[in-house]
Amino acid sequence: MGKSSTPKETIDLLQWEREHWEQGFDAIAGIDEVGRGCLFGDVVAAAVIMPKGLILDGVDDSKKLSEKKREKLYEEIIEHALAWSVARIDAPTIDELNIKQATRLAMKQAVEQLQLAPDVLFVDAEKIDLPVSQHAIIKGDATSQSIACASILAKVTRDRLCMQEWESQYPDYGIAIHKGYGTKLHREAIVTHGPTPMHRRSFLTKLLSEPEPTLF
Repeated sequence: MGKSSTPKETIDLLQWEREHWEQGFDAIAGIDEVGRGCLFGDVVAAAVIMPKGLILDGVDDSKKLSEKKREKLYEEIIEHALAWSVARIDAPTIDELNIKQATRLAMKQAVEQLQLAPDVLFVDAEKIDLPVSQHAIIKGDATSQSIACASILAKVTRDRLCMQEWESQYPDYGIAIHKGYGTKLHREAIVTHGPTPMHRRSFLTKLLSEPEPTLF
């Protein structure tokens, strides 16, 4: 007699939203960032307010989606959103503030740029310096549709910058391939060509201080 398989548990991505809609919070803004761990380029944050009750099929943490799926959902999110915005903080500012504070600043700017004032903020494991009710939700991009939508907007925005504008500016670094993360290819390019003005110096201290290998 064969074993019956247990169906995989489905996460209700609107559980947080429903609880707050019932409490009278209509305009819920999801906020997330991309590029926090990169050696190169801006950290990008997005904020988005989706219509009350709307379910977007296929929305999930942007890291779990294919590029093609993210691009499709990006267009759907933009089409349906009541308000959305993207903010960027560049490498020199990241070096000046540190990445945590720069990320919070990008998130704050994204919220401030929204065309509709939010009633409450759902933030992926962060707190924003704004006088608005907010919840820092651990793994929010995998448990809240609002945050997942922001994750997709931020990811697609940054990937497009990597593959187009930044790749064109710095063609010797493979930005379109590694998206600025610290891969072997990227580290070797930095050692060979030196850091660009868009590299985060505070992230490269160890790499740039390593002695060159001795050739025998």
